[in-house]
Amino acid sequence: MLLVKPETIAAYTAKGWWCQQTLWDLFVQQVSARGDAEAVVDACNRSDFAHGPQRRLSWRQLGEDVDKFSLVLLQQGLLRDDIVVVHLPNCVEQYVVYLACARLGLIVTPVPAQYREHELAHILTITEAAAAITFTHIGRIGHSHQAAAMYLTLGAAHASLSKVLAWGPDAPAGVVSIEAAWPGALTAGQQAQLAQAERNAAVTANDVFSICWTSGTEAAPKGVPRSHNEWLIVPPSIIEAGQLELGARLLNPFPLVNMSGLSSALATWLVLGGTVVQHQPFSLSVFLQQLREERIDYTVAAPAILNMLLQDDRLLAGIDFQRLKRIGSGSAPLSQWMVCGFAERHGVQIVNYFGSNEGAALSGGDIDIPDPALRAQYFPRVGVPGLEWSVSTTRKIKTRLVDLTSGADITEAGQPGELRFQGPTVFSGYFKAPELTARAFDEQGFYRTGDLFEIAGDQLQYYRYVGRSKDLVIRGGMNISSEEIEGLLAACPGVQEVAVVGVPDRILGEKLCACVVSAPGQTVSLGDLVQFLRGQKRVAAYKLPEYMLQIDALPRNPVGKILKRELREQARTLASEAV
Repeated sequence: MLLVKPETIAAYTAKGWWCQQTLWDLFVQQVSARGDAEAVVDACNRSDFAHGPQRRLSWRQLGEDVDKFSLVLLQQGLLRDDIVVVHLPNCVEQYVVYLACARLGLIVTPVPAQYREHELAHILTITEAAAAITFTHIGRIGHSHQAAAMYLTLGAAHASLSKVLAWGPDAPAGVVSIEAAWPGALTAGQQAQLAQAERNAAVTANDVFSICWTSGTEAAPKGVPRSHNEWLIVPPSIIEAGQLELGARLLNPFPLVNMSGLSSALATWLVLGGTVVQHQPFSLSVFLQQLREERIDYTVAAPAILNMLLQDDRLLAGIDFQRLKRIGSGSAPLSQWMVCGFAERHGVQIVNYFGSNEGAALSGGDIDIPDPALRAQYFPRVGVPGLEWSVSTTRKIKTRLVDLTSGADITEAGQPGELRFQGPTVFSGYFKAPELTARAFDEQGFYRTGDLFEIAGDQLQYYRYVGRSKDLVIRGGMNISSEEIEGLLAACPGVQEVAVVGVPDRILGEKLCACVVSAPGQTVSLGDLVQFLRGQKRVAAYKLPEYMLQIDALPRNPVGKILKRELREQARTLASEAV
């Protein structure tokens, strides 16, 4: 499936930014070059969220599993350009699925393990996915979610979903047990079948590999398709900013379902020929254990986690900071105290990241911004004539800062505006959503991030993040659309009006607070809201409000717009009282 315009492909190929190599081509090269080296490692607490023991696979072993799973996909009649929903926690099986699909030209649409019927029904409607790949159960035995059975139910309402494939015990009738279908040692005939299937698929680097999902101001998730080339243009910004070497060992605590996880733990991993150690779900004790025991060279962590670690040096004891010299962070402003503290006490440089599923990204590393205090606040002002930076990706994109009132370009310091991007890292449009795509790009073809920045620095060389113009709450690195949750809660019994805001949380960054005006003569509790969303609307658990603010009326400006700044200030008191 080709979605990028031919003229765009031609232009980026002519510049040498895009090439002919696919993700699968890169994997084959690494298997040949690094066969016995460790490739992927399960989280040590796998039994907390999945069946079976922790697994460690070399590149060659991973290749053998990919061969066998490719045969399973072929046996199920799945063909090039079929879309498959991948609903898995962070585990080695994700790599088996992604690589087999890259090989055969199937398009993966990965979803967070927490997604339930509400989110999935929308995704299945838009994609018309032919199959779902999951576990029979996700979660600890006795407290697990029956994921495979859920897809059987969804299939009754979505005719395109003809196959549900699952790893794990007790596969329900109608679900293809992957273990039962798993072939033994491949015969010459099966190897020939795979080779022929590859030739028939004829996957190119400009074919769509994935459709990831992002939440914005619209209530429903939006599909972001990315080709092999659109993924492989990203790793240099991670490798160069993190100064990573070939074979680096990476610890991945982000869900392997969107830009944050796939860019580093799939695309960058393939380029480096490194090792990915998976982490799921986030557990501080497990995270620290992995940093100590797995010889990690690079990882990423939310600012709140890094703040906590620096406040208690005992937590960092035993970590080899001669290896782990850089840690990526982002999704929220960084503390100057934290960035400086890691550099001064441990010699660790924090790389400041800003990014989106759509491919807009900034990275502030110590080469370009040596002063940790500055790096906590600023990003390189990339894509602007006259300013040069070390990361090669910065020479392939353009940015502009735009006044949202006048539409004029901002070129002076101190004036907030929307940051916009253009270039080969930026997606070409939302999947089957032309109206959303039209609104996402301006008249010059720049992607509108919806994020506010201002120009800073003595040479106007930096961007400084100011805030979000889009109404999002970011909980543990996961974007949650306030509008989506507001729309659902509007139907909750006892609710007359509701607005959803984020409140600070020292672990997750933000948590949801529902600000509720009760219907006359009725009362509603936080438990009522949660039960309604979980029980009736089948919403993912991470989207459930964890605070409720009962108010008599929503504050509004003279034209009727809800003043969420006032609600956030009121909601902050709930968070502080809970500490």
